[in-house]
Amino acid sequence: MIAIDWGTSSFRAYRLENADGAVLEQRSAAAGLLACQGVFETVLAEQLAGWDDEPLVLMAGMIGSRNGWHEVPYVSCPAGFEQVAAGMLEVSAASLPGRRIFIAPGLSDRPAGGLPEVMRGEETQLIGLLGQLEGPGPHTLCLPGTHSKWATIEAGRITSFHTAMTGELYAVLSQHSLLGALMNRDADAQVDDEAAFGLGVATSRRPGGLLNHLFSVRARGLFGELSATQLPSYLSGLLVGHELQGLLATARRVHLIGGEALTRRYKRALALHGIEAVTHGEALTAHGLHRLARAGKLIP
Repeated sequence: MIAIDWGTSSFRAYRLENADGAVLEQRSAAAGLLACQGVFETVLAEQLAGWDDEPLVLMAGMIGSRNGWHEVPYVSCPAGFEQVAAGMLEVSAASLPGRRIFIAPGLSDRPAGGLPEVMRGEETQLIGLLGQLEGPGPHTLCLPGTHSKWATIEAGRITSFHTAMTGELYAVLSQHSLLGALMNRDADAQVDDEAAFGLGVATSRRPGGLLNHLFSVRARGLFGELSATQLPSYLSGLLVGHELQGLLATARRVHLIGGEALTRRYKRALALHGIEAVTHGEALTAHGLHRLARAGKLIP
């Protein structure tokens, strides 16, 4: 089968062994949704050229959103393999004869008295990790990123999740606010300053709240307490630290899913809170789609 993670800015495809989901080949392209409006079928055909012996194509991510190829309704939490697989939508593609193409649904969570939540794409990474978790849980998982997702898995099902817009807020504040004026934003000068990051995490635990703490980015820069190259790491630690506040009252271990640079920072912040972290790579999407194909009886 072919598993595809098709997001807003990127396209990743994996050719998998049906029996165990092992990755045989993989491809990636800067062919995200923003660049493919109106030509999704054409782009898919181009990206799959040469992989003609694999009839099953299963996609996840923003390709199933309102701005994607076909909108696939969200599946409500709690949900496991079977519930998500049952929500997959089969689509037709005239330029891809002989292919069976499915798009996986996202997840929604609407807790009583709480705020509504949605995710698209991350659920396949969570599903890819389900078989590796020991015991019934509850397990706490975090997918750091532009919109970080925190999920709880219990008894083989994703029972709840919530979102923190940490990455997007960091980008806005560092690039489009007064806080970034004292920062060295040259990509070649960007460093992961552990001490400045740790100071940001520690500051997030002090009285005053986020709105007050944010101004300390500018004040500490003005007084020379932090250099222009340290301020980005300090802001990152401040925001990540606030993201963790109130989320870890009962968690003693957090599973982190994502790229090395981000998971390393979150692992460091969690350690400063006395929380153990276990890291997992982003390739879980392919494993998750393989599990969904099995649950939906699309492969033996």
